[in-house]
Amino acid sequence: MLDDGRIVLGVSQVKGHQVHCVVEQGGVLSNNKGINRKGGGLSAPALTSKDMEDIKTAAALKADYLAVSFPRTGEDMRWARDLMREAGGKSLMMAKIERSEAIMALDDILQASDAIMVARGDLAVEVGDAVVPALQKRMIRAARLSNKLVVTATQMMESMITSPIPTRAEVSDVANAVLDGTDAVMLSAESAAGEYPIEAVEAMARVCLEAEKEFLASQEQRRIQSGLPDTIEEAIARATMFTASSLKIRAIAALTQSGRTVLLMSRRNSNVPIFALSPQEDTRRKMTLFRGVYPIKFGGGSNDPETILDLAESELLKRGAVRNGDLIIMTIGEPVGKAGGTNTMKIVKVGEHRKA
Repeated sequence: MLDDGRIVLGVSQVKGHQVHCVVEQGGVLSNNKGINRKGGGLSAPALTSKDMEDIKTAAALKADYLAVSFPRTGEDMRWARDLMREAGGKSLMMAKIERSEAIMALDDILQASDAIMVARGDLAVEVGDAVVPALQKRMIRAARLSNKLVVTATQMMESMITSPIPTRAEVSDVANAVLDGTDAVMLSAESAAGEYPIEAVEAMARVCLEAEKEFLASQEQRRIQSGLPDTIEEAIARATMFTASSLKIRAIAALTQSGRTVLLMSRRNSNVPIFALSPQEDTRRKMTLFRGVYPIKFGGGSNDPETILDLAESELLKRGAVRNGDLIIMTIGEPVGKAGGTNTMKIVKVGEHRKA
């Protein structure tokens, strides 16, 4: 199967490293197109020699995320992470789920990765197009329950390569990915080589914003109630999101160094915006992918928690995110400035302390 299954070849014989085929479904084939075996089972390694060199380049560029194509198991992702660390990089690792073997090893891959991508093109070729919608929902659900990020990609607005407007089916596809709980949706050829790249981005943004209005937190509420938190950070994140869903909270202000507590919050959607205030530029960049999170450059200039919280409140007021009298939740770690140390949640009525 070549180019996402557009061209189909039947193997007639194999001689050494040569595979002789008969064209069963022809078409135009350009360079750098993908190859799949129907039903999966390609023996090629997940990382080629070029991939290994590209990882070094990504490390030098200080990439925030590294997406690894065709991983079969968690071991492939651990291998890629080791290569990234050896090259001095700190990229978060994203597994592109596009092999049938990866579905069988999804839990292992999730454990070894920071994020996954539902790469529907190659995956559909291997498992069959009718299976992909249910797999997409399953993968999004599994990622969120594992506190990992998830991106949905491939042919989301394919017609906009040559058309200034999407089809109604494409609009529904993007909206359903949002309703399923994906962190991000991704354009490919539409913005990379299409005739209407700006219109494609604008159309996708419109659909996402509208779909988010309908996103319900019911399954997230069930997730909050299940099991016990593993860390203090997770306990704070759960308490924050439960309170945000129970009270009329206008916004959440999370002061963070590493972004870990913010990630945990974003796994439990409450339709309350999370403003992630951090002095760390690399942390802010990575958090832009977290669903419902708005990173803000913030260096409190003080080690006193009360002073920093006051400054954070002023920052939200200045940005018009809140108004006097609004209820907000603020989280912070003590001692201030220690990564991974969020241990305090505070409910504040905006402007109340100033009156006092």
